[in-house]
Amino acid sequence: MDTRTGLPVVGMVGGGQLARMTHQAAIALGQSLRVLASSPEDGAALVAADVQYGDHTDLAALRTFAKGCDVVTFDHEHVPTEAVRELAASGVVVHPGADALVYAQDKRAMRERLSALGAPAPRWRPISSAEDLRAFGDEVGWPVVAKAVRGGYDGRGVWMLSPDDPLPPGVELIAEERVALRRELAVQVARSPFGQVAAYPVVETVQRDGICVEVLAPAPDLLPARAVAAQQLAIDIATALGVVGMLAVELFEVDGGLIVNELAMRPHNSGHWTIEGARTSQFEQHLRAVLDYPMGGTALTAPAVVMANVLGGQPGGISIDERLHHLFATDPGAKVHLYGKQVRPGRKIGHVTVLGDDMDEVRARAARAARWLQEGE
Repeated sequence: MDTRTGLPVVGMVGGGQLARMTHQAAIALGQSLRVLASSPEDGAALVAADVQYGDHTDLAALRTFAKGCDVVTFDHEHVPTEAVRELAASGVVVHPGADALVYAQDKRAMRERLSALGAPAPRWRPISSAEDLRAFGDEVGWPVVAKAVRGGYDGRGVWMLSPDDPLPPGVELIAEERVALRRELAVQVARSPFGQVAAYPVVETVQRDGICVEVLAPAPDLLPARAVAAQQLAIDIATALGVVGMLAVELFEVDGGLIVNELAMRPHNSGHWTIEGARTSQFEQHLRAVLDYPMGGTALTAPAVVMANVLGGQPGGISIDERLHHLFATDPGAKVHLYGKQVRPGRKIGHVTVLGDDMDEVRARAARAARWLQEGE
C-alpha cells in the first residue's frame, strides 16, 4: 500500500507500450504503476516514476520488484511459469496466476485445455518429425500451419508448410489445419478475483504480414447472435481458466461459426481502440480487475471506432513532430498515441484512433492518418 495515498501499488512486469498505457490509466486512479523494465529506453520507463530494471526471467529480480506491491501483473506472457508459481508461493498476489497464464504461454497446453472444454478449434496435432507433419497434412490438407509452442508473437513463430518443407530447427511445434476463414475477430473480457466479468464489443482485426494493422469496432456486419456467442465464449474461457485481468480471445470467423485462434492474458492490441472508443479503456479495466474493483462500462462511445497501428517507415523525410502538425491540422478528431520507441521499418511505434458515425469514412480517416505518420506523404 502506498502510505502517501492509501492506495494499492500495482507492479507490471514488462516496460513496453502496454505498460506505458496502463500507467497512463493508473494515474487517473491515483496511482503510479510500478514497472519492471529491461532498459531505460523502454516505453513505460520513459514516463513512469516508479521503475526498476531487471530481466523478467530472473527470479531474484522478480522477487525484489514484487516487494511492496499489492498485486503483480504482466504486459507480456514471457515470464517463466515456474517463476510465477514461486512468486505466488512466497505470498505475492499475482494476476493472472500461473495456472491460467500457462494457456497464453504454451500453445499445446492451450489447445489441449480448450479441446477439453469443447471450445471450437481447428484440427491440430503436436509435431516432432517430418513424418508427423506429413501424416497430419495428408489428413487435413496442405499447406498446414506450424506454430512454435512458446514465444511466438506478431507473426513470429508461425510457418505455412508444404509437404517438402523442412521443420524449423530446434523449435517445439504444433501443427494446425489451415482454415478457410472469412475474417479475423477478437473479443476481450475482464474478470476479477470475485468472479465479476465484463465483455467488450466484438471487433474485426485486419492482419498484414502477421501484424495487426487495423481494428474495427464493432465488427461490421456481424450477426448479433454470433456477436453474443463470441462474447459468451470468451466469458466461459475466462471463467474456466480462472483468468484474472484482461483476456483477449482471437477468433476466426468461418462459414460454420467461430474458431478460437489464440489467447492473450493482458491488455491487447485489439483493444487499443477502447482508450477513446469505450466507456472504460482496457488498461483501466485491467487495473480494476487485478485490484478486484467493480468493472467499468464497456459500451462504445461512438457508432464506429477504428484503430490503425502506426508502423515505422523508411529513414528520412519530415520529422514526426512536423507530421503531427499536418495531421492535426487536417483531421483534428484523430487521436494519436506514440510509444516512445526508436523507429525501425515495420515496428509498431504507435496507433491512431478515429471515431464517427460511418464505418467506411472512419476507416478511411484512420488509414490515412496512420499512413501519413508512417510515410510522411
